[in-house]
Amino acid sequence: MPTDDDDKYSRGVVGMRTGSVPYPGAAVLGVQAAWRAGAGMVRYVGHDAVGDAVLARRPETVRGEGRVQAWVIGSGTDASVRDGGETAALRELLAGDVPVVADAGALDLVAGSRAPLVVTPHGREFARLREALGLAPAGDDRAEAAVETAAALGAVVLLKGSRTLVATGEGWVASVAAGTPWLATAGTGDVLAGVIGALVAARSDAAAADRRLLASLAATAAWIHGAAGRGAAGQGEGGPGHPLVALDVADAVPAVLGELLRVT
Repeated sequence: MPTDDDDKYSRGVVGMRTGSVPYPGAAVLGVQAAWRAGAGMVRYVGHDAVGDAVLARRPETVRGEGRVQAWVIGSGTDASVRDGGETAALRELLAGDVPVVADAGALDLVAGSRAPLVVTPHGREFARLREALGLAPAGDDRAEAAVETAAALGAVVLLKGSRTLVATGEGWVASVAAGTPWLATAGTGDVLAGVIGALVAARSDAAAADRRLLASLAATAAWIHGAAGRGAAGQGEGGPGHPLVALDVADAVPAVLGELLRVT
């Protein structure tokens, strides 16, 4: 809850290095979600054409390098066509002190990272990540596999699914089932990454020093995302709900946060 003493920096600055010319919408969705989840500032770094799309939707966004308290990287990007300059820039973030949320096209770079890190793979990405880490294929116990992968990375693993799992290498696991099958549509993962970024940025210093807190923030973001999905699908009062698009989910986040503040 903001106080009279807060400003945009104390509320958290999220840096988004996301989206690409083939997938500009990923950047738009992640930026929208970070703003809707309460970020004090969102900074976008990326291709000019993608930045134009971001500003067309969210003119409050600041473009270019500058102060950042949590990074979101990789959403809407393809590692197979990433150039050397972008690879070097991402590796620099992953070697820094600022927490990083790594999604999609940045997951191939996370091994050996030093930054406080949350990785957000879906099932196929999780299998590729484990293979890159030299781990055996995951068995039926998703929680055990998530913990093992988190230990190998020294990071927090958020394994997406109908029941999302958040794990640390020390064995802490949260199981989040707040969502709806209507969330199985393009772009909702980009929204989740933006929500995580906003929550982590708001607690950046503490989260950087405490992996358990970092994991708790990621799990909280997953719950908020799921609840926003239910709201966007019209399932607040039960019933089958209806189709949604990812931007609907981002726009439903403030109501979820408002309800959380009301009851706590």
